[in-house]
Amino acid sequence: MGSPVVKTHLQAQSASEIAVGHQYQHQGMFHALSGIHKEHGVLGLWRGAISSVPRVMVGSSTQLFTFSFSKQFFNNLEIFPKDSWLIALCAGMTSSFVVAIAMTPFDVASTRLYNQPIGPDGQGMMYKGLLDCLAQIIRTEGFWGAYKGVGASYFRIGPHTILSLLFWDQIRQVNFR
Repeated sequence: MGSPVVKTHLQAQSASEIAVGHQYQHQGMFHALSGIHKEHGVLGLWRGAISSVPRVMVGSSTQLFTFSFSKQFFNNLEIFPKDSWLIALCAGMTSSFVVAIAMTPFDVASTRLYNQPIGPDGQGMMYKGLLDCLAQIIRTEGFWGAYKGVGASYFRIGPHTILSLLFWDQIRQVNFR
């Protein structure tokens, strides 16, 4: 697994005429790895990564709960045969939508935490942590500021969630028969 800081720095880097926010001038992955390591040590490569823990907790719990609930809901509607793969597909689609909605604020905050400028003390100069970052986003950009990129987030999370849950459900059914 690579450093989320390096990935975010490189993805956020753009030409000066379209640049938004803080810009790091890395010449590539190895330049970014060595530069961050030299300036901030190994921990600098993982600065802000703790903000991903709530993201994963919220995402996983939302995914499992909504899949289970939705599967039961679609089963009770009796529009598909019992144990049909279509029930799991519909439940996975429902779950993928809810997961994208639940995780996007954490993705937005994590990206900003990873990409903020770093002071001489090794701490972020814009945000103190995840909650401070979310509070500042909502205060300055409004509630919907925490949902920037929700469409792109869905196109990343959606297919993965749908297919993972569909395949998991089908494999589980084969194993229990």
